[in-house]
Order: sequence, then structure tokens, then C-alpha cells
Amino acid sequence: MSPNCVIDQKSELHHSTRPYRVLIVDNHAMVRAGFRALLQSLEDIEVVGEAGDGREALRLVALHQPAIVLMDIAMPDMNGLEATARLKKEFLDVRVIILSMHANEEYVYQALRAGAMGYLLKDGGTSELELAIQAITHGETYLSPTVSKHVINDYMRRVSTESNPIEQLTPRQREILQLIAGGKSTKEIAEALYISVKTVETHRMQLMDRLDIHDVAGLVRYAIRTGLVLLEE
Repeated sequence: MSPNCVIDQKSELHHSTRPYRVLIVDNHAMVRAGFRALLQSLEDIEVVGEAGDGREALRLVALHQPAIVLMDIAMPDMNGLEATARLKKEFLDVRVIILSMHANEEYVYQALRAGAMGYLLKDGGTSELELAIQAITHGETYLSPTVSKHVINDYMRRVSTESNPIEQLTPRQREILQLIAGGKSTKEIAEALYISVKTVETHRMQLMDRLDIHDVAGLVRYAIRTGLVLLEE
């Protein structure tokens, strides 16, 4: 096993036939093109689609049923962490590799907590991408070499002792929190989610009560601190 492949998940992909179907998710077209070129240089890989945000990724996973999703961590409206959490609940067999420019430990923790099986820095090469794919198809978690191994040990300690309030939020509440933190108005959120302004206001009040945060600025700070909202890379 590669020294960068850790945490054996005790299972193989249910896709017994190759090639492995891959979906690329990134809000930058040039980045998607670069990863498509890298993937096309590998054997047994078929790129089945590209998405520009987390919401589109959910739709395309349902449509194409890929085995692997390469997921950008920082995207508008629905970022890669939230999209990964949704995917792991709705599509149990899909394996997600988070793509990021950040080696920040907190981002790694949030990615693993969301259900990602890989955390790959975007400045890695073809060989690292291949190693990451090999690892997750064998039920292992892959981290880029610059993300040190103690991150995993510390993460395992934290998830066994921490209680994270954001995990108690419903998917809709997390979605609204992310949109609030992204600067969307109540009306804009209502239009984006096809719900009433009153429903958005109700969700916002429930968020504030559950998180014990009583102003929008506090919600924004909380969303950034917990990785629900990320600065653009």
C-alpha cells in the first residue's frame, strides 16, 4: 500500500467491470479540461461527464452513475463538501476524491467527515491522480503527500470525541446556511430553492436557534469556520 493511502474501508467498488466511470466537478472549465486530459491518459478510465457546481454534480451522478467523482472543494452555491455529503447519503457506491489548492488540516477533516475517500491537491501530477484512484477503488483513503499522516490520526481522535452541531442540521438547513453565507438575500434563496420567502425565514430562525447564533454575520462566520462555505481558490 502506498504510504499516502490510509484508512482501509474494508470494501471494494461494486463495479466489477471496467472502465471506471468518472465525473469531474469544478467550476473552472480550464481545470476540468486539465483533469479530463490527465484521466484520458490513464487506462481503464472513462470520463462520463463534467459539472460546474455541486448541484449539477448531484444531477449528473443520478444520470450517469459514475463510480468515482473528482470534486472541487470550493464552488459557489453548493461547494464540494456539501455535495459530497449529499452524494454519500443518496449514492452509497460512489467514491469521492476532493480536489483542492489547500493543504489546510481543517479542510481535510471536513472532507473526510463529509465522506470523501481522497483529498488531492491540484498541483499533483498524473501519477498521483492514478495512485488516488487505485487507492479508493481498493477501499482505501488517499491523501496527497503534503497532507501529513498525523492529520489522519488527529482526525480519528476528533471524530470519536467531538459533537459537531452542523451534523444535526437537515440537508435543507445546511443548503440555506451556505446560501446565506454566500451573500444571497432571502428572496434570492427562495427563488433558487423554489420555496417561499416565509419558509426561508423559518429555516433561518431554526438555524439560529439550533446553532445558538443570533445574527447573519455570526452564521457566515460559522459556515466558513466549519468548511460549509469556502473562499474561492
